[in-house]
Amino acid sequence: MMKKRNSLTKIALLMILLAGLSLPSQGQKYLTRNGMIRFYSDAPAEKIEASNRLVNITLNGATGEMVLRLQMQSFVFDTAEMQDHFNKEYVESDKYPESDFSGKIINLKEVRLGKEGVYPVTVQGRLTLHNVTRDLTGTGTIEVKKDLLIAEVTFHLNLDDYQIAIPANLVNRISNTVQITMHATLDKVIK
Repeated sequence: MMKKRNSLTKIALLMILLAGLSLPSQGQKYLTRNGMIRFYSDAPAEKIEASNRLVNITLNGATGEMVLRLQMQSFVFDTAEMQDHFNKEYVESDKYPESDFSGKIINLKEVRLGKEGVYPVTVQGRLTLHNVTRDLTGTGTIEVKKDLLIAEVTFHLNLDDYQIAIPANLVNRISNTVQITMHATLDKVIK
């Protein structure tokens, strides 16, 4: 009788252990080195857009903390002239080569990282651009797909908040408000 009880206890413990291993780990970390940031400026005279596909992004599944880092010169424009103006006259990439965002998904409890689906998210944090750091909030979605997270979040910022001046002769061509969209497929980091 004692052997039978020990065997049942071992089987029960093994089942509990296996069930625990199959549960999703909210503490999991996710990473990409080729996330994309796209910015779009819609002014009456001209629409300007560019993308940077070399964005490093990490996400902590337990806390919702995320960090984005990019090189400003990695933005690609439709024309070399626009790219040159962007780097030399506006963001001054030689002086301020990087931009980063450190923030958090504030509604992480509503995102089930262990269950496939699409979840709305709100991200709050601090963006450093042109050597100025400001609070920034964006909204978007996270799609959970097996060991991947597909994230898309949109932010709106004002260039003058980051001390990026638009020359007087270009005020009608360049909008002060810029839409920034982050899109990334993050891989689960295998421990």
